[in-house]
Amino acid sequence: MKNFLKRIAAASALSVVAATSTLADGHGWKPDGPIKMIIAFAAGGGADTQARLIADDIQTATGWEIIPEQITGKGGVNALVALKDMPADGSAIALVVTESLGYNAAAAKGSGIAPDGFTGLTTTAGFQMGVVAKADKGWTSFEDMIAAAKDGDLRFGTMSPKLSDLAFLLGEAHDVEFNIVQVRGGRAVMDGVQAGDMDLGFMAGIQRKGVASGDLVNLASALSAPLVQTPDAPKFSDLGVEFNADGYFVFVAPGGMDPAAREAITAAIVEATNSGKAAGMIGKAFGGAVNIQGEELDALMAADFKSAGALMEAAQ
Repeated sequence: MKNFLKRIAAASALSVVAATSTLADGHGWKPDGPIKMIIAFAAGGGADTQARLIADDIQTATGWEIIPEQITGKGGVNALVALKDMPADGSAIALVVTESLGYNAAAAKGSGIAPDGFTGLTTTAGFQMGVVAKADKGWTSFEDMIAAAKDGDLRFGTMSPKLSDLAFLLGEAHDVEFNIVQVRGGRAVMDGVQAGDMDLGFMAGIQRKGVASGDLVNLASALSAPLVQTPDAPKFSDLGVEFNADGYFVFVAPGGMDPAAREAITAAIVEATNSGKAAGMIGKAFGGAVNIQGEELDALMAADFKSAGALMEAAQ
């Protein structure tokens, strides 16, 4: 998976140029009416803000009408269930995370949700998923935290079943048993850590300001790559866990989408993530745009779905 993601990173730079060029041509496919943009995240959060800014930027650049609609729940599965039977003519798209079509789809047995039932458009940004604690805990390293866990029960905040499994495996690898507390959203994890209701937790970029100010500390990277802000923090692969929390925000459409619509809408989203208001927000909150498209995106989503079963089995 790690080598696969490296190939994706190299290819995505070329994809950005190609897609942006297509939009700049000013001709080709146009929607017959409004485009419904389903947002699988709670109103007011970073993901919701990202989606709405992208919608605004697309409207400004193209004149298309974009109508955002919140459909939350089950880690994006509810949004995908609503999307899958909509017309594949470019009139409906959704912003979810790759985990929605990976672990969450695999876990939602009977939902009929799988990557091959959707058309991938493009990712917009990756996660900076770290294992984070308050600095006043006195832990300056992952080893400090593990030593504390061996002396007493530590509450580990997560925001999805996949992350709960990863927290379990992290503890198992170091012969400790965390008290795993699953809540809804990264904001709830950060609030819990800040309030002392949790001792540590997963945060996917929301910790940036706290780490910069010295209030929070990234103890580990839950990714296959180092965290941008704290590159010296150990990766999960360094800590005896073969799985990771690599993931992206991703726009998808119903399966079998008209190729011209796919190309035009993808180009418009890529343009929005790399210029204008959306680009600024994505840069500050998520470290900049990451645009993976086409066959590379299809392969990424299929690989996430396939690996979900192995993670579930390991966590049992």
